[in-house]
Amino acid sequence: MKVAIYLRVSTKDQTTLNQELELKEYCQRNNYEIYKIYKDEGVSGTKTSRPQLDLMLQDMRNKLFDAVVVWKFDRLGRSTAHLLQVLEELKNKEIRLIATSQNIDTSTPMGKFFFTILSGFAEMEREMIRERIFLGLERRKKEGKIVGRPKGSKDRKRRKKGGYYMRYKK
Repeated sequence: MKVAIYLRVSTKDQTTLNQELELKEYCQRNNYEIYKIYKDEGVSGTKTSRPQLDLMLQDMRNKLFDAVVVWKFDRLGRSTAHLLQVLEELKNKEIRLIATSQNIDTSTPMGKFFFTILSGFAEMEREMIRERIFLGLERRKKEGKIVGRPKGSKDRKRRKKGGYYMRYKK
């Protein structure tokens, strides 16, 4: 099996060397061929766009490897919503995700179970954000403040944000 290794550390003072050594040993023990090692150094996991992660995802879309090996899921992403998005895309391309220190492989029943639980948490997080937004809008209405677009606004064009197109409701 051909794998991509993804490494990340948050600050320039840290090193990816420990992760790299452990993941290379893991691949060697399991007879995995390493396609490429992607390293994001000094980049926060809260950022959804990172140079090497973006490159790895592009290579994944081109089916250049069969699995992604990470030390822990939090190396891939800190945001549940972003991590879920990446996991879903990997699943759709039939690419396995293996987190060695957590002993999770999304091709196994336990890995699929973990993915399902993570999906549930992401959905709950989205619903809680939505609820807070509605509560804030209701509070603003009760305070007599204007909510929504300004009256007479005819601005209905598509917006691009974070690589996804969004359309404002009429």
